[in-house]
Order: sequence, then structure tokens, then C-alpha cells
Amino acid sequence: MTGKTLAEKLLSDKSGTDAHAGDYVEAEIDVAMAHDITGPLAFQTFDEVTGEDADLFAPDRTIFTIDHHAPADGVQAANNHNAVREFAAKHGAHQFDVGDGICHAVLVEEGFVKPGDLVIGADSHSTTYGGIGAFGTGVGSTDLGTALATGELWFRVPETMRFEVEGELADGVYAKDLILRFIGDVGFDGCTYMAAEYGGSTIESLPIHERLVLSNMAIEMGGKAGFVEPDLRTVDYLERQTGEVVPFDDDLHSDEDATYDSVHTYRAEDLAPQVSKPSNPENAVDVTDVEGTEIDQLFVGTCTNGRYEDIKLVADILDGEELAPNVRMVVVPASKSVYQYMLQTGVFQTLTDAGAVIQSAGCGPCAGYHQGVLGDDDICLATANRNFPGREGSMQSQVYLASPATVGASALYGEITDPRRVQTERYDDTVFAEVLS
Repeated sequence: MTGKTLAEKLLSDKSGTDAHAGDYVEAEIDVAMAHDITGPLAFQTFDEVTGEDADLFAPDRTIFTIDHHAPADGVQAANNHNAVREFAAKHGAHQFDVGDGICHAVLVEEGFVKPGDLVIGADSHSTTYGGIGAFGTGVGSTDLGTALATGELWFRVPETMRFEVEGELADGVYAKDLILRFIGDVGFDGCTYMAAEYGGSTIESLPIHERLVLSNMAIEMGGKAGFVEPDLRTVDYLERQTGEVVPFDDDLHSDEDATYDSVHTYRAEDLAPQVSKPSNPENAVDVTDVEGTEIDQLFVGTCTNGRYEDIKLVADILDGEELAPNVRMVVVPASKSVYQYMLQTGVFQTLTDAGAVIQSAGCGPCAGYHQGVLGDDDICLATANRNFPGREGSMQSQVYLASPATVGASALYGEITDPRRVQTERYDDTVFAEVLS
């Protein structure tokens, strides 16, 4: 019998079957999540399916966040916020309010997700949780509403596409550069309904906050999930974050004889900083191909690169400097903890001294709602995950995607700049864990 991938193992475990790629299974959910955009429709579905007096399948493992239109930018958004608050209070679920942060940051920081869990979220970037070895995937609001009642959901077991990187990354090259390169190589739909699996010595050496970046953007190539095999670094990270003991299952990995749809191999030292040109993440090129492109706005944040280490990296580059003339920078921390740590460590002061505007924790302008949307003909360089037309505002604007290092370097010059021109750092997992432990 051929060995199994991590995706096959996890869905076998959660369905109680011997599941292989292509099989359909009914699997038990460990954690469910929705936010202020997707929650209200899920609540409506839940009430229609069960009746208004029904209970959630597991209130202690159900989390709702208010992070997209946060703070509310209009009456409809405010009403959606109230719907989240009321439903969570009625059913005893966990609820995080305006300023608490983005769902994908909060769930990891607060210890709701563990390696081996099956996590569904009514948000496409729920693939993020694969960075700590969980099967995280996005679902529609109606599917989530039903699962909130039953605790189960059907899945087609995905094939797996593996990305293997060996060697040591050069200065100025980060996980964001890796994932942009992967997406550029396979295309925005090249991994559709597959699990993206990231491995090799380079991936194993990455701190957890960078592994989360890889899994977060699996969806940008169509992935159903994105995995980095959990290890003792994962356990240490989670225990630092939560202060709780996290059991380690050394079988949470793909077997050596597992079958893959395809395997893409890279040498780390051959990889350069990447930039995805408008208006698709798959338009990834070496930064030198677009260096010198003038920009109007820089955006640092999102569930991809709004963690403390990301923002500190930008602050390090800007320390004692000012933004280039005619360039504005919007910084949106991924969580309240990140925001508070920025204040404690001086990162907040460094960025504001440089001329940046810092918003409360949340999604910010990522989806083009508010807090820094782009106007006609604006050009933005962002640490975000998507740059489709109109994603951050006007349909006539242009968004380039890059790592925090590239954004920080570009802030000094007012044009896309190779981060290898400046001094950059690579932080381990203890940098931010100190504030939470």
C-alpha cells in the first residue's frame, strides 16, 4: 500500500476512514470560524437548518471576529457587527471585537488551533493554519452555518503538490518571496483543490511566522490547504504563545512513499526577492525586473504579513529615516497584541516618526473597504496577498505585492527597491512570543 500525504492522513483521522486523494469523506470539525462579513449569512443558515433555539456543535471551539469593516465604516457594517455580537453571546461562542485583530492571527495567538486539527473558516485564507500543521481551509457561509450545528462537513480528499526548497536563503529573501515564486511558477489556478505541501531544509529552518505566510497564500494558487510539517519548533512556538503544553504527534508528516501530483524543487541560494505585478499574484518577477517603479502608497499588514516580526522589519529599515517625498505608508497590525507590542518596543514611535499612519488591528484596506483605499491611478506596494483589479480601492489603481523587507526598502526611495540594498534582519519565534508568554 502506498504511503499517505499529510492531507490524506488528517482527513483519514477526522473521518474515521482509510481516505486517499479523490475520496469523499464526512469529517469531524475541530474548530470553526467566521467574521463580520461572512458571519451573518452563516447565522441565518444555522437558524434555518436548526431552529433558533438550537445549540452550536462546540461553543468553546467556535470563534467569531470583527475584523474586516473594523471599525465600522457605515451603518450596514455596524449592523453586521451587532449581529456577530448577538449571535456569539446567545450561543456562548468566543467573540473578538473591533481592534482585537484578524481572525487568522487571533486563532493562532490565542491557541485555538493545534497541529492535526481540522479547521474551517468562512474566509478563503483559512489555509493559514497549515503553517502549524493543521488542515485549515475556507468554506462558504452556508456550509459553515450547517457545520456549526452538526460539527461535520464533507470533503473531497485533495491531491498534494509539493514545493521543496533546500539550502540557505540569501539576505533580503523571505517566505513571502518563496510563495510569490511558487505562485508565479504554477499559476493562480495551478494548485486548484490540491493541498500545497512545503518542505526541505529551507522550510524546516523557517520560523513559524514565516511558515504561516506560505500556508496563508496557498489559496492564491487555488489550494484547498497549505501544509508545513509540524515539528518541535511548532510545539515550542505554540507553548510560548499560549503558556499551555502542546502534545506532539510525530506521525504528522507525509510518508516517504506518498504520492504527489507534482514536486517542484528549488535551491534557496538561487532565489531572489520577488514582486508580483498588477493585477494577479501569479505575475511574480525578480525585484530587479521592476526596480525603479514609482509608488504612491505602501501598505504593511494583512493576515499574510501583519505580524510583529514583519512590522519590526519595516521599522528597522526606517529607523531614524523618513518616508520618501510624496509617498504615504499605512500600517495595520494583525492583532491587538502586535499593536501593544509595537508600543512597548518603540516600533510604533519609529514608524510614526518616519511618517507612517498606524491603524487599529484588523484587515485594513486589504479588501478595499476603508482605512487607506486607493484612488484612480494610485500605485501601491503592499505586503498583502492579492492584487486583483480593485482589490484595494479603485479599479484603475495598481497593486504590487512584496515582502515587508521590499516594502521597507522602497519606502526610503519612493520606488520599488531591492531590499538587498539595505540592512535587513531575520527574526526567530521568540521575538514576539515574549509579550504573550
